[in-house]
Amino acid sequence: MPIEVHLRNPSASATAAVALKRKSPPPPPENRWKTGTQQRIYGRRLLEAIRSARGEGSSSPATNPTPPAKIREAADSALALTDRGRSRWSRAILSRRWRRRRLIVKAAGAGRKKIRRRRRPQAKKGEAAKAIGGEKVRERLRVLSRLVPGCRRVSTPSLLEETADYVAALEMQVRAMRLLADALSAASANGE
Repeated sequence: MPIEVHLRNPSASATAAVALKRKSPPPPPENRWKTGTQQRIYGRRLLEAIRSARGEGSSSPATNPTPPAKIREAADSALALTDRGRSRWSRAILSRRWRRRRLIVKAAGAGRKKIRRRRRPQAKKGEAAKAIGGEKVRERLRVLSRLVPGCRRVSTPSLLEETADYVAALEMQVRAMRLLADALSAASANGE
């Protein structure tokens, strides 16, 4: 019997245990956006980004409110900086920010050489969607790829992975902005 062999031979049972450990699927990675450290880092960066969007020396927010687009851009930039460019969506947000700054510098009169970008070949469109079949799935994947920054031409598995990470980051962004709004409303209620 194999059981008797394992009981009599301790090294064989150890190798069987190691083989069982290897066959078990790896545990799912912990979501880095749910850690307290990431939330504190993002909260700090969000506050700094909103302050810089308003301008340090500006008047009170009641008399000169910051446009919502600037707040959104500041929040997205802070989120991408917190991710440190590890994902496609954060690199897309950071590069968009860099391109805007470059356009502002060009508009100010700084003449720089024009840089031509090489076009990348398109990824194969939705092989997983073709296996599942249906135009509806492909259409939904196309819409999803437009919603997640930097994911217009990626494979379906990469798109789903990036989407999951982006949604987790946005959930953290909502929590941080809620805490900030609650703190500001409590401060204004106290007359500070």
